[in-house]
This record gives sequence, C-alpha cells and structure tokens, in this order.
Amino acid sequence: MTPATASTATMPQRPSWFARTEMWLDERGKAAWITLMVLSFIFFWPVGLLVLGYMIMNNKFSGMGCSRRMRSASHAMSSTGNAAFDAYKADTLRRLEEEQENFRAFLKRLRDAKDKAEFDQFMDERARPSKDDDDA
Repeated sequence: MTPATASTATMPQRPSWFARTEMWLDERGKAAWITLMVLSFIFFWPVGLLVLGYMIMNNKFSGMGCSRRMRSASHAMSSTGNAAFDAYKADTLRRLEEEQENFRAFLKRLRDAKDKAEFDQFMDERARPSKDDDDA
C-alpha cells in the first residue's frame, strides 16, 4: 500500500456540499427550507422550481421522508405470526381498497355528471337567441 492510499483509507469521507447543505437546512427545520425556496424564486425562478421539486420529492413539508413511508408500508404487510389477526388484517385491507376504488369511481361519475350539466347549460345558452340578434 502506498502512503497516499493509506492516508485516504483511514480518513473518513467528508459529505458533499449538497449533503452538508441539506443537513444544515434539516437542522433548522421547515422554515429554513421555505426561506430557501422563496429566496430562490425571488433571485432566479428556475432554481426556485428545482428547490420546490426537491422539497416535494423528499417530503420536506412533513416530518417523514419517502424512504420511511416505504418501510412502514412494507412493515404493514408483513406477517405478525398470529394467523387469525393476519387473516383479519388482509380482509380489512382488501375491503378498504375496494371502498377506496368505489369512492374514486363515485367521484369520477360525479365529475362527469357536473361536466355534462355545465356543457348542456352552455349549449342551451348558445342556442337561445340573444337580444342583439333580434335588434339587428
């Protein structure tokens, strides 16, 4: 081993400037992230968009990041060892997913009905002769 490789192998790696900046902002909380985003928009809006996208993707607005959510979701699907409870949990999750799908379908039908009613009203108003046409 050469002296140069020995010294780099024993020294701890320093995080990048980006990681250090992120840690610094995380230590100061949401206000620091929001301040950075606002200042980015004021001085150069494309950077503001990048900061906003980063904050959304890494869930900086709440206390829990994406990786923790994924771990908790996989933990929720793991077996507890109790067969009766696991069956109950699986049935309940299946029922909740079915109710969620039914609710989404209901909302879609509701939006479609509202859109149709607005379109029909528009067509009725368009077909009705206006006062300007009668005067001419």
